Amino acid sequence: MRMTRIITLVVAGSLLAACAQQQGAPKQTGGALIGAAAGGLLGSQFGGGAGKLAAVALGVLGGAFLGSEVGKSMDTVDKQTAANTQQVALENNRVGQASTWSNPDTGHSGTVTPIRTYQAPSGQNCREYRHDVKIGDKFEQVIGQACRQADGTWKVVSDGTT
Repeated sequence: MRMTRIITLVVAGSLLAACAQQQGAPKQTGGALIGAAAGGLLGSQFGGGAGKLAAVALGVLGGAFLGSEVGKSMDTVDKQTAANTQQVALENNRVGQASTWSNPDTGHSGTVTPIRTYQAPSGQNCREYRHDVKIGDKFEQVIGQACRQADGTWKVVSDGTT
């Protein structure tokens, strides 16, 4: 079953990369690939047998679409600034306290707000968060969970766009 997941992710990612490169959209490609991988992993957590394969496929497609939409608009600086702000907010902010980021070159901005702190069954300290992103006149909101790793960084364990 693990091999099926890997094959599905590789095939979907390759197809999406080929399509996006033909259209000359490298940011969109990156967003689609990251979204496809995250969606596939999330989908693999549900169902069994053929249902699990369907969940992976739906996760790959849904993640690719959402990642593509955000990725086509966010540049490397946007993504790095957002990721840095998210790490700092998860580490330092109280529940409900927002941290903001912005890129003056693109005008894109966002806020990261921890909304719940909990301990996972594995014993890891985890936080649920909301990440709001403003790109032009469009707003996107991601609700996700991240857990602290042994090296002190926070690793996203699930996310979804609302």
